[in-house]
Amino acid sequence: MEYLSADYWETRWQNNQTGWDIGYVSPPLKAYFDQLDSKQYKILIPGAGNAYEAEYLFQQGFKNVFVVDFSKSAINNFLKRNPSFPTEQAIVSDFFQLKESHFDIIIEQTFFCALDPSLRENYLDKMKSLLKPGGKLAGLLFHLPEKKDGPPYGGDKEVYLEQFATRFEIIEMDIAKNSIESRQGNELFFEAENS
Repeated sequence: MEYLSADYWETRWQNNQTGWDIGYVSPPLKAYFDQLDSKQYKILIPGAGNAYEAEYLFQQGFKNVFVVDFSKSAINNFLKRNPSFPTEQAIVSDFFQLKESHFDIIIEQTFFCALDPSLRENYLDKMKSLLKPGGKLAGLLFHLPEKKDGPPYGGDKEVYLEQFATRFEIIEMDIAKNSIESRQGNELFFEAENS
């Protein structure tokens, strides 16, 4: 599938076709990070792109943060902005081939909705295998009509609840109250536990 290939994403980054990139940490995720009770958590951000979320976490003292992206350009952009970030924790790879595991938290930010819906079961299986028992998968999902010509591919709360509940205990999933203006009403904040 071309849209999922490294070349596809690398070309988008090189051509600055990154409409999902808001240029800073997303407010709902910042609020989530600010309530975390331990700086020791091992955290993964897949499809991280410019990884403003990882940058924020790292600046707040979270040193066990990992980012993964298909695009070497995206990872290089992140490392240029954050030269003290451990390079071994900034991984250029296909998420589905990721070997690192035992994460306490995995952050979802535009990644799930960039995958063809036919890959969503694979995504859920991989997330479950990467998380520790009791680990959390948390973040934002686009709350938009599903479409065939993505990315992004949409979906709605009822479908997401049904999908995620097959692998995780849903703690919350609701319209994000502090989304940026252009995404008001179109983002769901969720947190789910690896049971």
